[in-house]
Amino acid sequence: MRRRPRAAAPRPRGPGPLRGARWGEARRALLDNGLRVVTVPAPGLHSAMIALYVRAGSRHEEPAVNGVSHFLEHLFFRGSRGYPDTVAMNALVESAGGSLNGVTARDHGCYYTAIHAGELGTGLGVLGDLVSRPVLSDIDVEREVILEEILDEVDADGRDVDPDNLAKRLAFRGHGLAMKIAGTPRTIRRIALADVRAHLRRFYVGENLVLCVAGPVREPEVLELAARHLGRLPRGRRSVDRPPPPWPRGPVVELTGHDDAQAELSLNFPCPPEPHPDYPAFLVLRRILDDGLSSRLPFEIVERRGLAYSLHAGIDTFSDAGLFVVDGACAPRKLPRVVEEVLRVLADLAVRPVGEEELVRVQRRHRTTLAFSLDSPAELAGWHGSGELLEAPESFEERCRRVERVGAADVQRVARAAFTRRNLLAVLVGPGGTRARRAVERAVERAGLP
Repeated sequence: MRRRPRAAAPRPRGPGPLRGARWGEARRALLDNGLRVVTVPAPGLHSAMIALYVRAGSRHEEPAVNGVSHFLEHLFFRGSRGYPDTVAMNALVESAGGSLNGVTARDHGCYYTAIHAGELGTGLGVLGDLVSRPVLSDIDVEREVILEEILDEVDADGRDVDPDNLAKRLAFRGHGLAMKIAGTPRTIRRIALADVRAHLRRFYVGENLVLCVAGPVREPEVLELAARHLGRLPRGRRSVDRPPPPWPRGPVVELTGHDDAQAELSLNFPCPPEPHPDYPAFLVLRRILDDGLSSRLPFEIVERRGLAYSLHAGIDTFSDAGLFVVDGACAPRKLPRVVEEVLRVLADLAVRPVGEEELVRVQRRHRTTLAFSLDSPAELAGWHGSGELLEAPESFEERCRRVERVGAADVQRVARAAFTRRNLLAVLVGPGGTRARRAVERAVERAGLP
């Protein structure tokens, strides 16, 4: 679709261009086995961050072994051939100022540690050995740990009551993005050591990994250490992301009964992935709605009407899809009114252009927030490492310029297209059953969404 010409947005006053080559600019290199290495020098800082990314998450799993990516993450920390004593392994990293950690998401995993810049060899030596030579021991013990972890997402009857899981199941029905990151009790009990080893062989290969090191570091040292500790991994091949299904036709209001003092809500709309030309306009929308007490959701719902303690707007993106989410919690009796008022705020953005002062304020705050990220090696590694992994690399300055080109007409256009009744997926968790769901459905009707 051709985009209409638009007037240039006013340039926010405030911080100037973010520092480039001397600070926070990513330098990319490729090892012989295909592993990508991103070095982000920030010489004024006192700590470094090592982050090893893998493009493997629950979206890349078969349903029968859902949760195997997360299972393998747990098993890595059971030690490796070079570091079979996990207490000694963690003590070694901690003595260098670090703390080993890992996270699994729907589309990737990450293993990371802060580290003293003079101890990069220690951190990379341990992380490299964990992913290339894990012992994968005590699988049945770790299985019990994961089964306990899954209890955080279910009620006493074993039903999923996690709004994020429920929303992804609605938005991506029948697709890998709909599956739970940690798996289900049934799949976790069935996963065998052979499944874990097959997952390791398939995904933990050079082509599917990105190493990012940020802080007061030198690229030649990072490259030498990366080659030494990760260069022997097989080349393999990159993961392929199966395209997600079309956004389901709404409005959908789904309530999962759960006896609690509060009801949770998650209102979901489609959002494009980061490289899409309209993504910056969604970033502006998000900040208009939720970026401090002067933004619209906290003012209209919390401060002005006292309907909830807090509400949050966020964007959850993948390589090829995304969700714009408003979530929060309130007293069950207030749930229909909260949903109605939130949707009224969204509808107003679709019919009334945002004022220049508000637009400039959120663009300026966006630039300032990214400027603050230059003080954090963790933020630098997360930005550049995940961007490289998901093939959407972008500097802070490039992102700021994209956001600052957004005009009021762009904000209104994307709000009008996204915030519609047809696009609404409302996930509710709380008491009330059918009567509560119908009350929310009536609130959706009254809210005025196009």
